[in-house]
Amino acid sequence: MGVMSESERLKQTLLKRGELFEDPEFPAVQSSIFYHQAPPLQFVWKRPKEICTDPIFVLDGPNQHDITPGRLGDRWFVACIGCLSITKGLFYRVVPADQNFLPSDYAGIFRFRFWWSGEWREVVIDDRLPTVNNKLVFVHSQHSNQFWAALLEKAYAKLHGSYEALKYGCSLDGMVDLTGGVTESISVRHDSTACGRILSKLLSMTDIVTAVVYQQTQMAVEKVELVNGDQIQLVRLRNPLGTSSDYVGSWSENSSEWNEVSSEEKQIIMYRSFGDGEFWMNYQDFVKTFSTLEVVYLDTETSKDEPTFRTKTPWHMKLCHGHWLRGVSAGGCRNNADTFHANPQYQLILSDTQEVLISLNQHSVLEPKVIGFSLYQMSKSSCEMLGRSFFKKIKSLVNSQYSNSRQISMKCHLEQGGYVLIPTTFEPGQETSFTLRVYSTKLIKLKLLDCIPAAVKPAIMKAPPSFDSKVSSYETIFLQLADEHKSVNVFELQELLEACLPNDYVKSCANLEVCRQMVLTLDKVGSGRLKFTDYKNLMCSLKYWQTTFKNHTKGTTGILRAERLKEALFDIGFQLNMESLSLLVFHYMRKDGTLRFGDFVSCILRLSMAFAIFERKDPLQNGYIKLNLSEWLKVSLQY
Repeated sequence: MGVMSESERLKQTLLKRGELFEDPEFPAVQSSIFYHQAPPLQFVWKRPKEICTDPIFVLDGPNQHDITPGRLGDRWFVACIGCLSITKGLFYRVVPADQNFLPSDYAGIFRFRFWWSGEWREVVIDDRLPTVNNKLVFVHSQHSNQFWAALLEKAYAKLHGSYEALKYGCSLDGMVDLTGGVTESISVRHDSTACGRILSKLLSMTDIVTAVVYQQTQMAVEKVELVNGDQIQLVRLRNPLGTSSDYVGSWSENSSEWNEVSSEEKQIIMYRSFGDGEFWMNYQDFVKTFSTLEVVYLDTETSKDEPTFRTKTPWHMKLCHGHWLRGVSAGGCRNNADTFHANPQYQLILSDTQEVLISLNQHSVLEPKVIGFSLYQMSKSSCEMLGRSFFKKIKSLVNSQYSNSRQISMKCHLEQGGYVLIPTTFEPGQETSFTLRVYSTKLIKLKLLDCIPAAVKPAIMKAPPSFDSKVSSYETIFLQLADEHKSVNVFELQELLEACLPNDYVKSCANLEVCRQMVLTLDKVGSGRLKFTDYKNLMCSLKYWQTTFKNHTKGTTGILRAERLKEALFDIGFQLNMESLSLLVFHYMRKDGTLRFGDFVSCILRLSMAFAIFERKDPLQNGYIKLNLSEWLKVSLQY
């Protein structure tokens, strides 16, 4: 028996208490419906059992998709759930069938699943629904007491923050959220041969194909050929917006053209075994009627539960989650030559020439950023992140459009070899998470390019003999402040630095917190005090760190842009991966996106300490260390 889910545990508790669930996260109030505009009506929230005497969750049969959009007018959502209801395996993943209104099992709680922010997410709701005059006002079943659609819409509205937010959705995004696939919009070309070839290819794969005419979404589900002396191509379609097809043209259900087809031929194509809203159309009429194909591509894992896909060729899929972080990896598009290279870089390796579909999804739904991606050729054997100079010299091979859509998808025909894929926001410094997916017909490799953290050279320098003359004047002050063992503590060190450092931005490292780090890093015996030799080494190091800091501040003396921190630290001796860099930027970056010299010194000391501790605990250089709790506390508290 599996582990009980959180929603199931909650339901069992409610059943024991005899209570009905009231969702605190999505309350039954006006603002859950309209957050932007004033509500046009006064809504009353009611549970299905208050609306009718015998509510049904889902009716598996011809009336399952007897759905109307209601007053919100989100026809696109009804079209999406219409497409979903055709593919039963996909439908029951989103709408779990083990839910009902039986007294023994009913606690006013329902759950649904959506593909959201790059993963399948369970959304739990109560079953209070907005009504006017005791009737459901949004998506609902027209001729039956089914409530799955109204409850599914409520769960989807909860994800978006309100019902009103659904008004601004679109079918391409809806199909992604309901299937976990990747979508693409393809213009229906009047070159009928090309369009026919595309359609045949699409329908041979694990794809859901929708044809759009004047924004009335219809579903292309099958393609057949009829032979009656001559050959003719027909496309089988289904209107997901209603129960009748409304199509009365050539090859409609009772048209005279069917008289030319033998009964054996009709039997082969099962022309009468239609579901609701299904019809045949002449291929030539199809390309004239429809403007666009909207395609949902489903990978092997996503499509495996759908019986109608078992004979079709599945897509291979590689998925990576990533973040654009200000000062770390939010480099903006190619227009930003200085920061573009800082964006996450993904190496894509193809062992065969093939067509791939690249899809970038941003996780900002209510305030979407303008996003896109670029693709460059690179060596298949290279695992190094590419620097600023590479992107200044090399032209991109592929560039997507940039848009504030939730998803940007693009098909590319690529030769065998290595590529680097750069997902970006249009403007630098914009933060959000994203999911990057690449669909292919043959196996590919996709991985994030990143550095392995390393201390390339010692950051703390040993002062050469020539340095003595520069600090001889400081020795007198040092000895005045020192104890009988000729050593200083953290407070005395702060006084020393205040007195000895030049009166400019370098003084920013003379604060107490940085002085504590200096003592912890330089004191090898754990006395909490520094000798004059340690102090000389510190002053020599500070001089070198200051020079490096200046080299990276380009006309903004005293201020280091966070995007430059990685390169500045590399010059000091630290090679950092994205995760370590993100933590440092989070810790030290100021509101204006910069660091001061004191912040930079603190970074260096923190890293010096971290690498030194690891090296001491890993004398054989195995690449891992073992700590008990006391040791771990000692290490972590030193920061």
